[in-house]
Amino acid sequence: MSHHFISDLHLSEDTPALCQLFVDTLQQWQGQIDSLFILGDLFEYWVGDDDDSAFLEAMLGAMQQFSRHTPLYVMRGNRDFLLGDGFAQRSGAALLEDPYLLQAYGRPYLLSHGDALCAADTAYQQFRAMSRNPAWQAAMLARPLAERHAIAAQARMQSEAAKQQQGLSAITDVTDSAVLELLEQYDWPTLIHGHTHRPATHSHQQGSRQAERWVIRDWHGAQGGYLRLDASGLTALPLG
Repeated sequence: MSHHFISDLHLSEDTPALCQLFVDTLQQWQGQIDSLFILGDLFEYWVGDDDDSAFLEAMLGAMQQFSRHTPLYVMRGNRDFLLGDGFAQRSGAALLEDPYLLQAYGRPYLLSHGDALCAADTAYQQFRAMSRNPAWQAAMLARPLAERHAIAAQARMQSEAAKQQQGLSAITDVTDSAVLELLEQYDWPTLIHGHTHRPATHSHQQGSRQAERWVIRDWHGAQGGYLRLDASGLTALPLG
């Protein structure tokens, strides 16, 4: 048995193959692992728990079925930060705060989406602080559902345009100072995150303290990967 970690699926109505891969993966892992952790950006965007589109009903139904057999945990990302209690009820998932300290096999693992570690992207960090404000979220969720979808679609178009112009550099990587500060705060656990779309394993050191940082592979192009944690430690694996 093991814990599995995935991140950055960016599911939407426009990605049917990816959505099917997600459903198939849930069916494959259901009852076969100790738990599944989804560390942010499960959806391309989330405009509120009252969204009852057929696409979301299908995805949440698959998650609900999975959660009846295997514990399911979801962390909000930079695309689906409006996930709330309604989502948790419909999906059967437990929402995790970011960061979240997991104790497993006698060792500490710190889980995060990763966007808060991209300190050099000051414009995004300003938006992140604003969009996590309860008053801002309440005002956004008070707008009609159609208007929220239009706002999300506009933001998505701007994001895609930036990616086409800049490629991977459009997504700012984490900064060492932010990583070291977080590791120090939690007494140097192993750090697991997504967001940057740069799967790798890094080693960070400050004085005599040292810790590993594992970046989860995204699911771009109906492919993807995950991290497996068991008694022997972490392993990065492809899907399938």
